[in-house]
Amino acid sequence: MKRSLASIAGIVAVATVISKIFGLLRSTCVAAVFGVGAVADAYNYAYIIPGFLLVLLGGINGPLHSTLVSVLAKREKSAAAPLVETITTLISGVLLLVTIGLIIFAGFFIDLVAPGLEEQVRAIAIQQLQIMAPIALLSGLIGLGFGTLNAAEHYWLPSISPMLSSITVMLGLFLLALRLGNQINAPEYLQLGGWVLAGGTLAGAVLQWLVQLLVQWREGMGKLRLGFDFGSGGVKQAIAIMAPATLSSSMTQINIYVDLFFASYIPHAAAALNYAGLLAQTPKGILTSVILIPLMPVFSQLATPENWSALKLRIRQGLILTALTMLPLGALMMTLAVPIVRVVYERQAFDFSASKLVASVLIAYGLGTFTSVGRDLLVRVFYALGDGQTPFRITVANILLNIVLDYFLVKAFGVPGLVLASIGVNLTAMLMMLWYLHRRLDGLPLRDWSLPILGLIGASGVAGVACWLTSWGYEVLLGSEGMLRQLLQLSVAGSVGLGVFAILVSLMKLPEVELLVKRFRKKRN
Repeated sequence: MKRSLASIAGIVAVATVISKIFGLLRSTCVAAVFGVGAVADAYNYAYIIPGFLLVLLGGINGPLHSTLVSVLAKREKSAAAPLVETITTLISGVLLLVTIGLIIFAGFFIDLVAPGLEEQVRAIAIQQLQIMAPIALLSGLIGLGFGTLNAAEHYWLPSISPMLSSITVMLGLFLLALRLGNQINAPEYLQLGGWVLAGGTLAGAVLQWLVQLLVQWREGMGKLRLGFDFGSGGVKQAIAIMAPATLSSSMTQINIYVDLFFASYIPHAAAALNYAGLLAQTPKGILTSVILIPLMPVFSQLATPENWSALKLRIRQGLILTALTMLPLGALMMTLAVPIVRVVYERQAFDFSASKLVASVLIAYGLGTFTSVGRDLLVRVFYALGDGQTPFRITVANILLNIVLDYFLVKAFGVPGLVLASIGVNLTAMLMMLWYLHRRLDGLPLRDWSLPILGLIGASGVAGVACWLTSWGYEVLLGSEGMLRQLLQLSVAGSVGLGVFAILVSLMKLPEVELLVKRFRKKRN
């Protein structure tokens, strides 16, 4: 690779931070305008299928992105254009039919994913789904663009382009607020609010695809033209990886559908899951991109048996870095859930009762940060090895587990039980993938790997306790009302928690930590 992993990680980190900040601002605007009411609830159900496809096919680290990176990284740039154009033709043809089906049968799909909706919410959701249906086609084009640009060593644009969707939604809400003022949530205007929210989302996806396409043309990595060379070796290899990888990832998204199926019977559950999920995904998405995107081409280059010892080292580094970042993040997320939600969302239509509901879900998300990213990391190892079948089989087996866990945990814990069920599924999948890789790669030093991870779990627990005590003491002494007090509470308690974690980690003397410190010092000098 022409760029170092550290350089790529830096580019991805900055771009992803900007994109995630805009995503959080968008969610804050939606919360302020619609709260957890009918429009927000309807949108979360209408967006299930378009969002499912956008994450599945159009997301960074998704199967299309991962497949193209794996295939193109092993070929000369001159061979990329016809390969990309043929794959784009194939994917677009399928997704065009999906788009038409979503428009015609929108009512059927809303009833399928959310049978417990009230009639008003259902009507708004159907119209929103019809507006957002073209996202199905755009998701494939965006995902292929991500993979093509990353293979050409363009990391900035793919990581920052999701920001465009946030901008279009916020612009639509701003214009709506100018027109309606405080009457946005009046019954006669709910339908208009739903149209604006869905239309802004669609406009953002269109812009995201167009800016990628322009760079793709400039790099000679394919143009907007049909390709029919379906018999080429590159296309066959891509399909061999892409088909099971897409099925595997779709099974993961089916687990999300299962969660929302149960949530449709709980008032405001979908909105709470969305708001809390975005808070969890914003920092987690940034760190995940920094870890996974630079490692994916490396995994592919080390996939041959003679390089397996180096591949094992990279897998260990990925897991330790995941634990090093996700575990303390989860601990702070759990202990500071209420002030985090209040600072980000609590204004206008979003009141304190909504904050408490969303905070309870955010605590559950914090508990599962490591298992979620760790599973994604291991899936990419299988893709690099040209094996999409194993993750698919594991995910299919876990769908039944998710249904069982949802049923029992929702009864016990309400909305947070849906997230707890996902944690159980992710942990099971992660352990199964490690076992398969242990057999595939002639043995992994799992015992040696588990000790530092257990140490990091313990350090995160201690840091979480320190953070909670600091937050509690702050509230007793200074109170927690007002934006400035809440921001100071987050800053003080978070700093204490991270400081405690850093001290404990320094005592563990992990090679990955020492490597990061050396690189940081080298950059400064």
